[in-house]
Amino acid sequence: MQLKNNFETVRKRSIHICAPLKTEDYVVQPIVDVSPPKWHLGHTTWFFETFLLKPHLPGYTEFDPDYNFVFNSYYESVGTRVVRTDRGNLSRPAVEDVMRYREYVDEAMHTLLDNPVSKELETLIVLGLNHEEQHQELLYTDIKYILGHNPLLPAYDKNKAGIKTVEDKREDFLIMPAGIYQIGHAGEGFCFDNELSRHSVYLQDYAISTQLVTNAEYLAFMEAGGYSDFRHWHAEGWDWVKTNQVKAPLYWYHVDGQWQHYTWQGLQPITPDAPVCHISYYEAAAYAAWKGMRLPTEFEWEAAAPELSWGQRWEWTESAYLPYPGFTKAPGAIGEYNGKFMISQMVLRGGSEVTPPNHSRITYRNFFHPPLRWQFTGIRLAKQNLFI
Repeated sequence: MQLKNNFETVRKRSIHICAPLKTEDYVVQPIVDVSPPKWHLGHTTWFFETFLLKPHLPGYTEFDPDYNFVFNSYYESVGTRVVRTDRGNLSRPAVEDVMRYREYVDEAMHTLLDNPVSKELETLIVLGLNHEEQHQELLYTDIKYILGHNPLLPAYDKNKAGIKTVEDKREDFLIMPAGIYQIGHAGEGFCFDNELSRHSVYLQDYAISTQLVTNAEYLAFMEAGGYSDFRHWHAEGWDWVKTNQVKAPLYWYHVDGQWQHYTWQGLQPITPDAPVCHISYYEAAAYAAWKGMRLPTEFEWEAAAPELSWGQRWEWTESAYLPYPGFTKAPGAIGEYNGKFMISQMVLRGGSEVTPPNHSRITYRNFFHPPLRWQFTGIRLAKQNLFI
């Protein structure tokens, strides 16, 4: 019964996130990294149909055979799919068709969950729920990008407030002594395969900031010429700044002599004490260099996390996204979930204001390419501690 309740809660939340949208908002794809909200709703439904209902519910009839082509994301072993850049061209199926698809699959899932399920099947269902929760976060980030690049900068929801201040007001660093630390997921709760296996790492003495970098602190970097001084930047990052003429975080606009940013409520003045957001890895690393510091590695972050306040922003780390010792990919399509993306990406830790409830944990490894910043990303500083 609990599994069925969890299923219903997660599925309803996706619809709730989309409730403020107009029909036209469901179809827009401004850039390749942003998927139309309609596609997210269909893809998460396709996951349950493809991996649970078709192989495990006797007599199940596929809703529409074409939907495998439309809503498959990157699973090579499941068949051909729409090229990611073309998701915004899917005027059909219509939004109402996708909603009917969700209802159809949900009803079938209720039938499946009305009967006892094996441990193996339960594990697969829980993976599907966590997969949808990942897409719920992407729904928020993609919706913000869609509306935040509409020339009218319309509000998503005038009653939805963002984060106004950093949670931890201590203006100091947590001192972490050199030693061996245990990294990776342990215990019986859910985790993704990239959080395994738990292993030991040796860390040198280091210090990690107890708070995130604020808008006011980042603005000081901008006013000091941070975007025009190559000395702070990786070569690739400096090329990115020049090529894209980047001068501020994503969604920041200089209007009538004042910095404003696009929020859930529309265009608003920058809140100085709020943690800076929508920052690329390049920008995070450049800011850290300007401060004479660096970003923490993902291992340093995880070792210190129990003593930190985290979860307001996804925090860039200095770690490339690589497999842990002993990592193995599951057989079949499920094995394509994480392993094949372990190249050319950087790890982020923590969570954000749009991370679903109960979906964040200390061992969670998010990952994105260095120039991306449409996610709710921020900065925490670290440095070697020479005084321990």
